[in-house]
Amino acid sequence: MAVDGLVAIGAAAAISITALATAWAQAKIGSAGIGALAEDDGLFGKVFLLAVIPETMVIFGLVVALVVTGFI
Repeated sequence: MAVDGLVAIGAAAAISITALATAWAQAKIGSAGIGALAEDDGLFGKVFLLAVIPETMVIFGLVVALVVTGFI
């Protein structure tokens, strides 16, 4: 069935686009965070929190993929 194939492509797109966006964001945040930590060790909590926040994009992509495929 062609519809099942399009559903799979949509789910794959939801995951892959959000994963690429998260990787890009974490690369930028991580490099800036390391620079900030080199200057002041007290910023670790803030840098860690900023590095974790983009992971929510992948979680949202996973939820969309599960909804599209009918698991949820």
